[in-house]
Amino acid sequence: MLGILVAEFEPFSTELLKGASSEVVRTDYELLAYTAGARGSMVGWERRSLARLSGTLIDGAILVTPTVVETKQGFHVVAIDPHTGPTGMPTVDSDNFAGAMLATNYLLGLGHRRIGFLGGRPDLESARLREAGFRRAMAEAGVSVDEALVRVGGYRIETAEGPARQLLSQDDRPTAIFAANDLSAIATVTAARSLALTVPDDLSVIGFDNVPESALASPPLTTIKQPLQQMGAKALRLLVDLIAGVERETHLRLPTELVVRASCAPPR
Repeated sequence: MLGILVAEFEPFSTELLKGASSEVVRTDYELLAYTAGARGSMVGWERRSLARLSGTLIDGAILVTPTVVETKQGFHVVAIDPHTGPTGMPTVDSDNFAGAMLATNYLLGLGHRRIGFLGGRPDLESARLREAGFRRAMAEAGVSVDEALVRVGGYRIETAEGPARQLLSQDDRPTAIFAANDLSAIATVTAARSLALTVPDDLSVIGFDNVPESALASPPLTTIKQPLQQMGAKALRLLVDLIAGVERETHLRLPTELVVRASCAPPR
């Protein structure tokens, strides 16, 4: 039995789970999905969850976006997109920095210069890398980042909509916003609509992740694709190989790519 442990089930982790599920059928293992839920502090949730599973039939576990990557278990553990980035634990992630540069360069290529950035959670390495990629692309284009156009969205719709509205309520508002994940981008579109702004005529919005909700948004969201299902499948295969004693690379970083839909256009 293999376990995949997440802090909560949401679009990002659900896509990873789909990938792991597609790969486990190629093995002799079964897959147990386990969530920490909303019980208490989310810091260190993986230690508590692994402790509950210790002594069960679990042969190995995948941790999705763990807050810590040092565990003392009697079985192999693989981390997907850990908060602190790759360390000693086997990990799978995507190229967040390059993806953020792709997003920013796409907006710059459309002619945008007043580009807002709606960041993720400050405690996440992925969020830090996405902001760093945004700033690098702006710098390489010779465009200064206006710090008044940078906000923390927190990767959730409920935490991102307020900061997005703040960005769009400024007298000299941005003509485009790069949101650090798709849920924040969707919240930005909602905030724009509440201010009688049309996407993409009045505002271009680009997200990150390419969760299914991005294609279903109105308008369909231009975004940076993380190969989420592939990441889940790669993590499952890495875990199985580690259990079998197969020698292989234990830090996998997958490429990101631009997915163009209908939420971006040249500035007026």
